[in-house]
Amino acid sequence: MLLEGIFAAAPTPFYSDERVYFRKIEHNMARYSRSLLSGMVVLGSTGEAVELTDAESREVLRVAAEATAPEKVLIAGVGRESVRATVELAEAAAEAEYDAVLVRTPTYYAPLMTTAAVLHYYRSVADRSPLPVILYHIPKFVPYPFPVEVIAELAHHPNIIGTKDSTGSVDRIKALVEATKNAPKRTVPVTTVFEAVTGRMMKPKTEAAGGFVPATELGGGVAVAVAPPAPQIKTRTKEVGFQVLTGSPSSLLESLEAGANGSVLGFAACAPQACQEIYLAWKDHDKPLAAEKQKRIAGPSQRIAGALGIPGIKYGCDFNGYYGGRARSPLLPLTADEKAEVERLLAEIRN
Repeated sequence: MLLEGIFAAAPTPFYSDERVYFRKIEHNMARYSRSLLSGMVVLGSTGEAVELTDAESREVLRVAAEATAPEKVLIAGVGRESVRATVELAEAAAEAEYDAVLVRTPTYYAPLMTTAAVLHYYRSVADRSPLPVILYHIPKFVPYPFPVEVIAELAHHPNIIGTKDSTGSVDRIKALVEATKNAPKRTVPVTTVFEAVTGRMMKPKTEAAGGFVPATELGGGVAVAVAPPAPQIKTRTKEVGFQVLTGSPSSLLESLEAGANGSVLGFAACAPQACQEIYLAWKDHDKPLAAEKQKRIAGPSQRIAGALGIPGIKYGCDFNGYYGGRARSPLLPLTADEKAEVERLLAEIRN
């Protein structure tokens, strides 16, 4: 699976009584699908994955996938405290036709998560996961340092395709790119313009929902005209190595310059276009424009996503035409002053 570009970390909206608001998930995913984003991450940190039950998680994955355009890469956050539970959720993501899974390090038994234990966990998950695995490092939530050399060792597993690093350190991004440059290459399908090809894009399409009608099902010898399956998209192949994604909007441009393939951003949940513009300018080799776009979001992203966190991002979604709503308890809603601050910061970053 090709991991390039900007991925929005989608929120999980709730009703006022904290039930999952599935219709709002459908609205968000449909709207993200109309953007230039490369894809979306469902049930990452911004999606409040740790606040959901396993049953809720499976249903969120299903509903989000059904509302997403086929050409968008879908990544499911499936990290759990055991190999078994993580693999079971990865299997649910595969059934919902996701393209890859994002897996964090278990944290409850943090003192026992030695290098050997971490290697065993990720290798065991990758061995059994039906989807490619992306390693997830977010030190402000997960008390494990995830040394570069451990990631470099895991990069040689055939089913571990990349990492998301949310340290915000450009030096670490450089180190990850350098340490994993000798990881095995993979040949992946891409479109004719070298964009990712998802499994959902390759499914046969028919104008009639039922597809071809078997002769045995035609009653009374009456011929029924059914459109043949539409041709699949044209593809080519591309060789990719271990792919590094940053999770920091304030250092996105610097990380791309350091060799990152793209970024998974919580701030892109409420301001996808502003984040995407940095990447597009960089791809067009217009570094001054990319730097200008980067400067535009630096302050707002640090305050909204970095300081105010999930409640800030969710209110930003509400302000910018998506659905965020309140975070699930024990996270507290923003104060009136904080809401006014978010509105002021996003006043020139609309979508």
